[in-house]
Amino acid sequence: MTESSNQKASVVAECLRSWNPQAISEIIEFRGETTIVVPRELLRPAAGRCRADAKLQFNLLTDATCVDRYPVGPRFELNYHLVSIPRRDKVRLQVRVSGDDPVVDSLVPVWPGANWLEREIFDLFGIRFSGHPDLRRILLPDDWEGYPLRRDYPVEGFRDVPSTGELFRKSSTL
Repeated sequence: MTESSNQKASVVAECLRSWNPQAISEIIEFRGETTIVVPRELLRPAAGRCRADAKLQFNLLTDATCVDRYPVGPRFELNYHLVSIPRRDKVRLQVRVSGDDPVVDSLVPVWPGANWLEREIFDLFGIRFSGHPDLRRILLPDDWEGYPLRRDYPVEGFRDVPSTGELFRKSSTL
Protein backbone atom coordinates (compact mmCIF):
# COMPACT_ATOMS: atom_id res chain seq x y z
CA MET A 1 0.00 0.00 0.00
CA THR A 2 1.39 3.41 -0.95
CA GLU A 3 1.01 6.64 0.90
CA SER A 4 -1.29 9.18 -0.77
CA SER A 5 -0.09 12.57 -2.01
CA ASN A 6 -2.04 14.39 0.73
CA GLN A 7 -0.37 12.35 3.47
CA LYS A 8 3.08 13.00 2.01
CA ALA A 9 2.30 16.72 1.67
CA SER A 10 1.15 16.87 5.27
CA VAL A 11 4.48 15.36 6.39
CA VAL A 12 6.40 18.09 4.54
CA ALA A 13 4.07 20.83 5.82
CA GLU A 14 4.18 19.49 9.37
CA CYS A 15 7.99 19.40 9.39
CA LEU A 16 8.33 22.90 7.98
CA ARG A 17 5.69 24.36 10.33
CA SER A 18 7.25 22.68 13.38
CA TRP A 19 10.58 24.23 12.38
CA ASN A 20 9.11 27.71 11.74
CA PRO A 21 5.37 28.55 11.91
CA GLN A 22 5.81 31.26 9.22
CA ALA A 23 7.64 28.92 6.81
CA ILE A 24 4.50 28.18 4.76
CA SER A 25 2.33 30.86 3.18
CA GLU A 26 0.10 28.46 1.27
CA ILE A 27 -0.20 24.82 0.21
CA ILE A 28 -1.54 24.08 -3.26
CA GLU A 29 -2.69 20.59 -4.23
CA PHE A 30 -3.40 20.08 -7.92
CA ARG A 31 -3.57 16.81 -9.88
CA GLY A 32 -1.65 14.91 -7.25
CA GLU A 33 1.17 17.43 -7.06
CA THR A 34 1.96 19.51 -4.00
CA THR A 35 3.26 23.07 -4.10
CA ILE A 36 4.37 24.74 -0.88
CA VAL A 37 4.53 28.53 -1.12
CA VAL A 38 7.33 29.91 1.04
CA PRO A 39 7.99 33.57 1.94
CA ARG A 40 10.95 35.02 0.03
CA GLU A 41 13.03 35.65 3.16
CA LEU A 42 12.64 32.02 4.30
CA LEU A 43 13.39 30.30 0.96
CA ARG A 44 16.99 29.24 1.63
CA PRO A 45 16.41 28.15 5.25
CA ALA A 46 13.26 26.21 4.25
CA ALA A 47 15.12 24.54 1.37
CA GLY A 48 17.94 23.63 3.72
CA ARG A 49 15.42 22.15 6.11
CA CYS A 50 13.86 20.09 3.30
CA ARG A 51 17.26 18.67 2.48
CA ALA A 52 18.65 18.11 5.99
CA ASP A 53 15.56 16.93 7.91
CA ALA A 54 15.68 13.14 8.39
CA LYS A 55 11.90 12.91 7.84
CA LEU A 56 12.06 14.73 4.49
CA GLN A 57 15.42 13.98 2.81
CA PHE A 58 14.82 16.02 -0.36
CA ASN A 59 18.28 15.30 -1.70
CA LEU A 60 17.72 16.20 -5.36
CA LEU A 61 16.77 19.47 -7.02
CA THR A 62 15.49 18.39 -10.44
CA ASP A 63 14.50 21.78 -11.84
CA ALA A 64 14.08 25.46 -11.10
CA THR A 65 11.68 27.46 -13.24
CA CYS A 66 10.19 30.93 -13.33
CA VAL A 67 6.80 32.24 -14.39
CA ASP A 68 6.12 35.89 -15.23
CA ARG A 69 2.56 36.77 -14.16
CA TYR A 70 2.73 40.34 -15.47
CA PRO A 71 0.59 42.47 -14.96
CA VAL A 72 -0.56 40.53 -11.88
CA GLY A 73 1.40 41.07 -8.67
CA PRO A 74 3.59 39.70 -7.33
CA ARG A 75 5.01 39.48 -10.80
CA PHE A 76 7.26 36.41 -10.65
CA GLU A 77 6.88 32.87 -9.32
CA LEU A 78 10.01 30.78 -8.81
CA ASN A 79 9.37 27.05 -8.62
CA TYR A 80 11.91 24.57 -7.26
CA HIS A 81 11.11 20.90 -7.98
CA LEU A 82 12.49 18.65 -5.23
CA VAL A 83 12.76 14.88 -5.06
CA SER A 84 13.45 12.66 -2.07
CA ILE A 85 15.03 9.55 -3.55
CA PRO A 86 14.98 7.53 -0.28
CA ARG A 87 11.32 8.42 0.42
CA ARG A 88 10.20 8.30 -3.23
CA ASP A 89 8.48 11.65 -2.85
CA LYS A 90 8.23 14.92 -4.78
CA VAL A 91 7.33 18.45 -3.76
CA ARG A 92 7.53 21.88 -5.32
CA LEU A 93 8.74 24.91 -3.35
CA GLN A 94 7.43 28.16 -4.73
CA VAL A 95 8.40 31.71 -3.87
CA ARG A 96 6.67 34.81 -5.21
CA VAL A 97 8.76 37.85 -6.08
CA SER A 98 7.72 41.39 -6.96
CA GLY A 99 8.86 43.00 -10.19
CA ASP A 100 10.16 46.03 -8.30
CA ASP A 101 12.80 44.05 -6.41
CA PRO A 102 13.39 40.70 -8.15
CA VAL A 103 15.99 39.33 -5.73
CA VAL A 104 15.96 35.91 -4.03
CA ASP A 105 18.55 34.01 -2.00
CA SER A 106 20.48 31.52 -4.10
CA LEU A 107 19.97 27.82 -3.36
CA VAL A 108 23.45 26.87 -4.60
CA PRO A 109 24.64 26.44 -0.98
CA VAL A 110 21.85 23.88 -0.46
CA TRP A 111 21.95 22.12 -3.86
CA PRO A 112 25.06 22.91 -5.96
CA GLY A 113 23.11 21.90 -9.08
CA ALA A 114 21.03 25.08 -8.70
CA ASN A 115 23.98 27.02 -10.15
CA TRP A 116 23.12 26.70 -13.84
CA LEU A 117 19.36 26.69 -13.25
CA GLU A 118 19.55 30.04 -11.44
CA ARG A 119 21.87 31.47 -14.10
CA GLU A 120 19.31 30.55 -16.77
CA ILE A 121 16.52 32.26 -14.80
CA PHE A 122 18.71 35.34 -14.33
CA ASP A 123 19.57 35.41 -18.03
CA LEU A 124 16.01 35.08 -19.33
CA PHE A 125 13.91 36.74 -16.58
CA GLY A 126 16.32 39.09 -14.78
CA ILE A 127 15.81 37.61 -11.30
CA ARG A 128 18.95 38.18 -9.21
CA PHE A 129 20.11 35.51 -6.75
CA SER A 130 21.97 36.87 -3.75
CA GLY A 131 24.86 34.70 -2.68
CA HIS A 132 25.20 33.04 -6.09
CA PRO A 133 28.85 32.17 -6.81
CA ASP A 134 28.83 33.04 -10.55
CA LEU A 135 25.74 35.01 -11.58
CA ARG A 136 26.22 35.93 -15.22
CA ARG A 137 24.48 35.28 -18.52
CA ILE A 138 24.53 31.68 -19.68
CA LEU A 139 22.52 31.59 -22.95
CA LEU A 140 22.58 35.13 -24.34
CA PRO A 141 25.57 37.34 -25.20
CA ASP A 142 26.87 39.60 -22.43
CA ASP A 143 25.78 42.74 -24.30
CA TRP A 144 22.15 41.57 -24.76
CA GLU A 145 19.60 44.14 -23.59
CA GLY A 146 16.66 43.04 -21.49
CA TYR A 147 15.25 39.69 -20.48
CA PRO A 148 13.41 37.91 -23.33
CA LEU A 149 11.06 35.69 -21.29
CA ARG A 150 9.47 38.62 -19.48
CA ARG A 151 5.94 39.21 -20.73
CA ASP A 152 6.59 42.91 -21.39
CA TYR A 153 9.63 42.20 -23.59
CA PRO A 154 8.95 43.25 -27.20
CA VAL A 155 8.42 40.36 -29.60
CA GLU A 156 10.98 41.82 -32.00
CA GLY A 157 13.48 42.51 -29.22
CA PHE A 158 15.18 45.82 -28.53
CA ARG A 159 16.69 46.51 -31.95
CA ASP A 160 16.16 48.67 -35.02
CA VAL A 161 13.91 46.96 -37.54
CA PRO A 162 14.15 48.45 -41.02
CA SER A 163 10.94 49.78 -42.51
CA THR A 164 9.52 47.43 -45.15
CA GLY A 165 6.73 49.75 -46.28
CA GLU A 166 8.61 51.02 -49.35
CA LEU A 167 9.55 47.48 -50.37
CA PHE A 168 5.91 46.33 -50.39
CA ARG A 169 4.69 49.37 -52.34
CA LYS A 170 7.17 48.68 -55.16
CA SER A 171 6.24 45.02 -55.46
CA SER A 172 2.48 45.70 -55.53
CA THR A 173 2.72 48.08 -58.53
CA LEU A 174 4.49 45.58 -60.78
